[in-house]
Amino acid sequence: MRAMVLEKARKPLRIAELPDPVPDSGQVLISVHACGVCRTDLHIFDGELTEPKLPLVPGHQIVGNVVEAGEGAERFMVGDRVGVPWLGWTCGECRYCLSDHENLCDRSRFTGYDIDGGYAELAVADERFCFPIAEGYSDEQAAPLLCAGLIGYRALRLVGEAERIGFYGFGASAHILCQVAVHQGRRVFAFTREGDEEAQAFARQLGAEWAGSSEETPPEELDGAIVFAAVGALMPAALRASAKGARVISAGIHMSDIPTFPYEILWGERMLGSVANLTRRDGEEFLELAPQVPVRTEVRAYALEEANTALNDLQAGRFRGAAVLTVDPD
Repeated sequence: MRAMVLEKARKPLRIAELPDPVPDSGQVLISVHACGVCRTDLHIFDGELTEPKLPLVPGHQIVGNVVEAGEGAERFMVGDRVGVPWLGWTCGECRYCLSDHENLCDRSRFTGYDIDGGYAELAVADERFCFPIAEGYSDEQAAPLLCAGLIGYRALRLVGEAERIGFYGFGASAHILCQVAVHQGRRVFAFTREGDEEAQAFARQLGAEWAGSSEETPPEELDGAIVFAAVGALMPAALRASAKGARVISAGIHMSDIPTFPYEILWGERMLGSVANLTRRDGEEFLELAPQVPVRTEVRAYALEEANTALNDLQAGRFRGAAVLTVDPD
């Protein structure tokens, strides 16, 4: 199969011909049609996430059809369309797994990090951690739902019942969650890079009632905020913009250091928190909700061989919405 392979951090991915993977017990073999390009992939590429298996096929927002099932794999039929998220395996035995917190499993394994992912024509996945994809979505449109959507949805749950909610960074995840939050009756305040009028207009188009720079103070205090950008300084900025009792959640797997800040902006039962991974329950709930909203993803498509360009464009903010690799088998 053709695949894009990371051999060393900060070195461009190379196109390679690899042996076709074979599904093990409980796994399915998937013909990959599309794979989202995530900021987590950038953190792996840049060496900020330090323990990937190398060489590695990245990619953890996989959409494709089952072409073969390993021994004991019975959830899906050959031909079924499935999605594969970041969480690829958990032990099922630790105190986290046994208390409905499998996202915190100490032995968890992740797609496109510990397990070869979807920057390839074929991928294998544990069938327990695959999701059926609703018919109303094309492969390209569905791919960002599997991380930008799922992790964002978990972050949205963690801000509680916040009515006035701030989104700091308006990329792949925020453009999905803005639609969900508006559907839920929340009021969205979008914060972007200074001078990024296109992103601000995009946010308003998706239902945000206010959009401005992350340097600005919103017209009203926030009841909660999600920081999507990997910029630690945005955490105290969100606290300063928040009312008493607000929850400020970091939705990233990596973030630059949070600078010191005065206790007075945390006081008043404001809370800082983070999201770690996702659970299968998150996936089931969100993928059922998305067609009801309905969530519409805006994507920039790249061919498999253009993975390096997609990563560079994501880093530079050259598109709005999400980047997706499309895979055409030879």
